Amino acid sequence: MISVLLLVGLAVAVFVGFNIGGSSTGVAFGPAVGSGVLSKLGAAGLMASFALLGGWTVGRNVVATMGGKIVPSALFTLPASVGVLFFVGLALLVSNLFGVPASTSMTAVGAIAGLGVAAGDIDWGVMGQIVSWWLVAPIVAFWVCAVIGRYLYPYLDVWFRIDRSEGPLFEYGRVASIPYPVPSATTNRRELVSSVLVVVIGCYMAFSAGASNVANAVAPLVGSGELGINQGIFLAAGAIGLGAFTIARRTLDTVGNDLTDLPLLAALIVEVVSASLITFLSVLGIPASLAVSATMCIIGLGWGRATRAVRVRDAAAVAVRGEGQDGGGPDEGESKMSVNALTAEPEDEVQKIGEEDPDELQTKDLFDPSSTGRVIMLWILTPSISAMASFLLFEFFPIYQ
Repeated sequence: MISVLLLVGLAVAVFVGFNIGGSSTGVAFGPAVGSGVLSKLGAAGLMASFALLGGWTVGRNVVATMGGKIVPSALFTLPASVGVLFFVGLALLVSNLFGVPASTSMTAVGAIAGLGVAAGDIDWGVMGQIVSWWLVAPIVAFWVCAVIGRYLYPYLDVWFRIDRSEGPLFEYGRVASIPYPVPSATTNRRELVSSVLVVVIGCYMAFSAGASNVANAVAPLVGSGELGINQGIFLAAGAIGLGAFTIARRTLDTVGNDLTDLPLLAALIVEVVSASLITFLSVLGIPASLAVSATMCIIGLGWGRATRAVRVRDAAAVAVRGEGQDGGGPDEGESKMSVNALTAEPEDEVQKIGEEDPDELQTKDLFDPSSTGRVIMLWILTPSISAMASFLLFEFFPIYQ
């Protein structure tokens, strides 16, 4: 007979997966749904399928790390596992209250680390490797996208501009009574290729989300032996799918714009870079945050795009101080720069670096140093609070024994 405590643990695991599905579906397929290429129902179906695929293939490496390499799996008694999952759910609540995409992966690792310190049994080598990647991954995400934004984005915007024609993208023909999609008469080849690309990249993002996030929902229960790893992956992927078919329908309407009003091309670049980075870390068994990497990609891409109007030295001064090179504001004659230059109107020809008009690259402040600092502070704060709270819980209530 299933115990009440196990039912509570399963319910918390489903809650975590449900929320992951709700948020990740919007990030993965918001561009496709927003551009009219894919329906919400289609996005939910693809999210559920590719999250399961990511969890079943690469995600089991992360489950193994979180379920028995940071601390011995013997510490994951059923009460301790429920306690760890509680902190993961708490991270979701904190992120919703503050409007910041706090990392459930980082918070879960913090809770597990708190358990290990309280029990006096934690592998500091594994923790050091994980934390090192937490520091390196956002920096890599920022600079890869900064280079793309400064040197490649304008050319990509000219070569692969994604425009929608009038009318539906597909029509349906029939063979006997079986319908099949065909491009409509108004759909050109460039539009068709770009539309397929949008969906493929969304599937890749869903795969990455499943690979990195399945462990957040079930790793403690798998480590405790209450769930087999295959059962855990199916449970987490099912919960992610449930979130995709329900609460994600709202986020799909808005996440594309809320993500910082990125144009479609920029959103796709962010998805490819962040998903590739997280998939790579998942292969290594490193639990890392897709939200953190994606946000740093956005900041890097916008900053790199805007720096085309200035020299590297001047751009660095603006990024560090948020003001002109001599510390003054725009009224003192300094070059004005905004890193939300991704929303600037596309041009048919690419101007050389330093020749673009800075005023044309300004629409909003994407790289606001104070806002960016607040986001980074919460990224550091949430796993720290999780680790401390977990340590206090297991120190005074050693339910891992």
